[in-house]
Amino acid sequence: MVVLTSFQAVQVHNQAAAIKCGYHPRLRLKNGTVSIRCGIAEPSGEPAPVGQKTKYKDGFFEKAFMTLFARKMEKFAAKSNKDGTPVEKKGWFDYDYESFVDVSKRVIQGRNRTQQQQVVREVLLSMLPPGAPAQFRKLFPPTRWACEFNATITVPFFDWLVGPSEVVEVEVNGVKQRSGVRIKKCRYLENSGCVGMCVNMCKIPTQDFFTDEFGLPLTMTPNFEDMSCEMVYGQAPPPFEDDPASKQPCFADICSLANPNSSVCPKLQT
Repeated sequence: MVVLTSFQAVQVHNQAAAIKCGYHPRLRLKNGTVSIRCGIAEPSGEPAPVGQKTKYKDGFFEKAFMTLFARKMEKFAAKSNKDGTPVEKKGWFDYDYESFVDVSKRVIQGRNRTQQQQVVREVLLSMLPPGAPAQFRKLFPPTRWACEFNATITVPFFDWLVGPSEVVEVEVNGVKQRSGVRIKKCRYLENSGCVGMCVNMCKIPTQDFFTDEFGLPLTMTPNFEDMSCEMVYGQAPPPFEDDPASKQPCFADICSLANPNSSVCPKLQT
């Protein structure tokens, strides 16, 4: 999945410290800056080690995004759970992260890889006003500045979805620039436990949306060993068949959608 923000530059006081802690913006402004805080509920302020589920304390900002995306996705989701039980209809303030992930699981029911990615594209387009992609292309042509700016705003605005992240220096076409984002431990992958959901409901549609709709190349490289992920703005993504993620085995021991007999996650197959 992807969070789309308004085309406004956000001034963050002490930005380096904010990015380091994986903070996210609040809606309250003070002296022209955005008040921020960390959503990690772990005593260390960092994601829990692999094998342990990270504790979060979501506020109004986070739950508003969860609800918005979940309700947009609900119209594409199966009306019953995998076990056949009907899904209980939720109100505006009933969604949390687990129920958001549950909607994603119901979206992929009965859909192949391409169809899953298409659903995410339609959801993202539905979040935008008419003409937004064209406006984005005008505001953010694929320059170094645009890549670095989008990396910077990704850190606070993606926090609710993927957890803490930080801007890092990367090399794009032989040029070093701060257009990379390192997600420390992806919240979506951690909670879904599903390689296919990571690839089809987040990685591929996000890459394609920025690259094809916005004209700003983006490559996402998940690390399935430690559940981290690197996003590189300005770098064109590889074809699916050449992407290492397309050959990633299923998390058979933690994925509720797993097929233990499959060497590759079933949701990565057409």
